[in-house]
Amino acid sequence: MRQLDLNADVGEGDAQTDEALLQLVTSANVACGFHAGYAPTMRTTVALAIRNSVAVGAHPGFNDREGFGRRPQQLSDAEIRELLVTQLRALDAIARAHGTTLRHVKPHGALYNQAETDGALAVAIVAGIRVFDPVLRLIGRAGSAMEHAARAVAHPFTAEAFADRRYSADGTLLPRSESGAVLTDPDAVARQVRSLVTDGEVVASDGSRVAVSFGTLCIHGDTPGAVTLARRIRQELGALGVSVSTPR
Repeated sequence: MRQLDLNADVGEGDAQTDEALLQLVTSANVACGFHAGYAPTMRTTVALAIRNSVAVGAHPGFNDREGFGRRPQQLSDAEIRELLVTQLRALDAIARAHGTTLRHVKPHGALYNQAETDGALAVAIVAGIRVFDPVLRLIGRAGSAMEHAARAVAHPFTAEAFADRRYSADGTLLPRSESGAVLTDPDAVARQVRSLVTDGEVVASDGSRVAVSFGTLCIHGDTPGAVTLARRIRQELGALGVSVSTPR
């Protein structure tokens, strides 16, 4: 039976959704306090993850609460390193106090989106993670600049696909500003999951089919109806003979 990691972005302000999602996913990307979250929310989210045997990972973003970390920024390499290390250290201290350690890093919002195509930023992100922990796994899109930067220095990398986001024809995510960028219909999400698992591809916004390689599947905690979507994803994966489990 094929096994797949199911990850969710959590700790971003909706505790009730987080509690339900963390009973359905296998990896948690926890907001580290810059784009969302505070020490108390990090502690609560980490505790919930541990209770549900969910791997704890960091979800660092730009220092931009007002824009929820989704507004592009141009920072120097040193600033990117400081941005990441500060957030990773904060969450790691909480994780260790709860008897666990960080398992992965997934950049949030604009930091993630910019690093998909910006090679210099991707290199700076990998370098910042390596300052903190040279073996802490990075999650990003297959074929992105983040993957190339990680592979260049033999840094652990896991490719990610999205259950609740529409793709552009070039394989990047359709910008949230465009209609239909976020999938909220359970049937549409189930179709995309089925296509990813059985065919290794998605139907892009222009109707073309785009190949997508992945080892983990994401559901966003702030997508409307996220818990219902996560349940449907689990149902679809089960019907396809795929079990969900935390990465080795």
